[in-house]
Amino acid sequence: MKSLAARLSIALCAALAAASALAADAKPAFKPDAARGATASAACQACHVADGTRGAPANPILVGQHAGYIVKQLSEFKSGKRKNAIMTAMASTLSDEQMQDIAAFYASKPTPPGAAKNKNTVLLGEQIYRGGIAARQVPACAGCHTPTGAGIPVQYPRIGSQHAEYLETQLATFRSGERANNAPMTAIASRLFDTEMKAVADYIAGLR
Repeated sequence: MKSLAARLSIALCAALAAASALAADAKPAFKPDAARGATASAACQACHVADGTRGAPANPILVGQHAGYIVKQLSEFKSGKRKNAIMTAMASTLSDEQMQDIAAFYASKPTPPGAAKNKNTVLLGEQIYRGGIAARQVPACAGCHTPTGAGIPVQYPRIGSQHAEYLETQLATFRSGERANNAPMTAIASRLFDTEMKAVADYIAGLR
């Protein structure tokens, strides 16, 4: 009959052998690759471009956006949490790894600078962005998106130099409930008037 020490030694050897086998079978951690993302994003570039230009105002500028935020939005389009027929169809074909590669590709590029266009509303836009509207409990946009509009990954996107038209549309869809994947933004947008949305969106377009 084997001694207790012998039995423990055998058990230990078996455990070590099993651990070694698992380690050998384990896949290395996935590392997003911007070069792969350039290929995977070929269809995306029809609307979002990737050559440093700003593209159509109706479509968001993705170059320079935080990778984590892009992945989050693609995942929510795919799951249906964020509604957009075109983007849901596009995202539904992507694996998690492809989303990360595409996000790495866009995040690796600099944001093309924008500019405010309406000098008559710049002051109002700046007041809202930097100070909010205390009377209606609208917080300063800069609190989450930073004074320069750079944002804070993953939750708060880079919005500086974004298309004013796109920003205004998103505020409106948050207010209406059409876009329902961010409760704080829904609450904030519900307290803004159309003129205020337009003013702050135009101001943000000039941040850099």
